[in-house]
Amino acid sequence: MNTPLPEGFLWGAATAAYQIEGAVDVDGRRPSIWDDFCRVPGAIDDGDTGDVVCDHYRRWPQDVALMRDLGLEAYRFSVAWPRVVPTGRGAVNAKGLDFYDRLVDAVMAEGIRPFVTLYHWDLPSALQDKGGWPERDTAYAFAEFAEAVARRLGDRVQDWTTVNEPLCSAWIGHLEGRFAPGERDLTRAVRASHHLLLAHGLGMQAVRANAAKPARVGLVLNPSGIAPATDRPEDVAAAHRMDGHVNRWWLDPTNGRGYPADMVEVYGVEPPVREGDLELIGAPADYHGVNFYFRQFVEDDPEGPAPFARQVPVEGAETTAMGWEVHAPGLTDVILRCSEDYGARSIYVTENGAAYADTVAPDGSVHDPERTAYLEGHLAAVAAAVAQGAPVDGYFAWSLLDNFEWANGLAKRFGLIHVDFDTQRRTVKSSGHRYAALIAAHRAARAQSPSR
Repeated sequence: MNTPLPEGFLWGAATAAYQIEGAVDVDGRRPSIWDDFCRVPGAIDDGDTGDVVCDHYRRWPQDVALMRDLGLEAYRFSVAWPRVVPTGRGAVNAKGLDFYDRLVDAVMAEGIRPFVTLYHWDLPSALQDKGGWPERDTAYAFAEFAEAVARRLGDRVQDWTTVNEPLCSAWIGHLEGRFAPGERDLTRAVRASHHLLLAHGLGMQAVRANAAKPARVGLVLNPSGIAPATDRPEDVAAAHRMDGHVNRWWLDPTNGRGYPADMVEVYGVEPPVREGDLELIGAPADYHGVNFYFRQFVEDDPEGPAPFARQVPVEGAETTAMGWEVHAPGLTDVILRCSEDYGARSIYVTENGAAYADTVAPDGSVHDPERTAYLEGHLAAVAAAVAQGAPVDGYFAWSLLDNFEWANGLAKRFGLIHVDFDTQRRTVKSSGHRYAALIAAHRAARAQSPSR
């Protein structure tokens, strides 16, 4: 596959702490809202938990070796807040930070650039007990956590994400109830959304002030292309509301435009903005992180929850095991929107991948042609965006390893590497081998470039 990507384009893979680490009660770690949510009957498919998953906390040297074998140039991972500051505020757990210190050294020793995400949804339970993200103090607690991590890792780590997909924490966790903490309260959801974005602004400040190495800090959002399911005026209006809910509510304030007034009206809830908040939230980031999985066709849903619109299946579309449409040009579209409409100076595709029903062959191999095609198609979509002038600096496949896929438990596999959760055996899938070949080909072309 020909992917005309820039010479300096960075090839990586991504993970998140709760999804792979396990060891939830080891070395001083205390519970997070996801540990608690996993104990709610019926919340997680098959009653799965993140208690062990990939046991990455103990098996990380093996996983770093696999990154090296794939030829990864970058690794995006998250730091578990309840491992580093177990009660959310106050004393820092040295053993927790030691783990990430060793991990950073190990990946860098293999020539892999670490990208550290500070919040990937694992709020310490102690902070949830005090009200969680709907409370302003949680944003201040996050800034203290960010400061502690930046002081320890910031002499080596250059690339930072403050918050991953605040939409999922606010809307899915506080409005829809499908993710931790499992609430269904629009007012609390809007409050949570603002404090997550405030945490981003405060977190950027904390990292830049405390990292010894000049830091590049960004926010990771999960934008989607939104279109009406029909040309009925009601569905056209619903699509505009859904775009506000999924895209503009997050992109506008983080790019200095404030919250979209039409969505404040739709929600009927004012975000709890105080003087100086919007300046903090809208301070220029060093890059835009884009997580992309699907576009959305929507129809009017006047009896449903805000934004009174619902996604509908695309008739005849190819779908993944998640039921998500496979539509690679949608990635081109969201990249161009960030570049052209919001003036992004640097964009990373920080997550992109697909779940399929993988099977292990009698010889132990895992052949996954659907995922291979998905990767190739979406990398071509990135190249199409670059050809149209978008400043895309890298791509992170989701995910390095099969993992705990939140409310879907262990059954939905996204990894380039298959994990047998009973034996912890790792097997690089055919998609992983193909990704490694693409990386190697790009590296070879880069080495032969006359500009070098």
